[in-house]
Amino acid sequence: MKIGILGTGAVGQTLGAKLLSLGHEVMLGARQAGNEKAITWVQQHGGNASEGAFEDAAQFGELLIVATLGTGTVAAVTQAGAANAAGKPVIDLTNPLDFSQGMPPQLFVGLTDSLGEQVQRALPGAYVVKTLNLVNVAQMIDPASANGGGEPTMFLCGDNAAAKQQVTAVLQQLGWRRITDLGGIKEARATEPFVLLWVRYGIVHNTWTHALTF
Repeated sequence: MKIGILGTGAVGQTLGAKLLSLGHEVMLGARQAGNEKAITWVQQHGGNASEGAFEDAAQFGELLIVATLGTGTVAAVTQAGAANAAGKPVIDLTNPLDFSQGMPPQLFVGLTDSLGEQVQRALPGAYVVKTLNLVNVAQMIDPASANGGGEPTMFLCGDNAAAKQQVTAVLQQLGWRRITDLGGIKEARATEPFVLLWVRYGIVHNTWTHALTF
């Protein structure tokens, strides 16, 4: 399918490259078309790889992925445009992490709201599915590499059942086998704060390849 990714950092580039290898067409979106990192990525991958502004990627994709920094997420999806995302599944893998006081980070939203819900409010006609926010990008595309090998668990939540089925199919293509649907998008209030524990475990053990297994 055609997949639009909002974000040109390591997560967007790595996930985009994996999706290209699976036969999808991928456009990386940035604040402005012609982003230097996105152009380099397209030159490296060619063929079904392209780049543009956030709104271009949102128009292009049959499925969208939000892979921006948490602090820039709402601005990015707002620029992408609610009309461009309407009727489409949107994977939100961002986390509301505040690094302004250094490590470990704090949450800038949580418990009574979530970044996933904010994305859904900004894109009211889209079908936002929160998932992939509890692992490093290396494990997003290769879950068997987590914890030295094994079958980690991935959660997802969203308000539209059909969209969650589509996202589940994408997760399975990426290698995920243990996938748990927690319910509506409000369940992001539970999964987003959990990343604080993931970060603290990484600091203590100096590793970032860990994942949850239930």
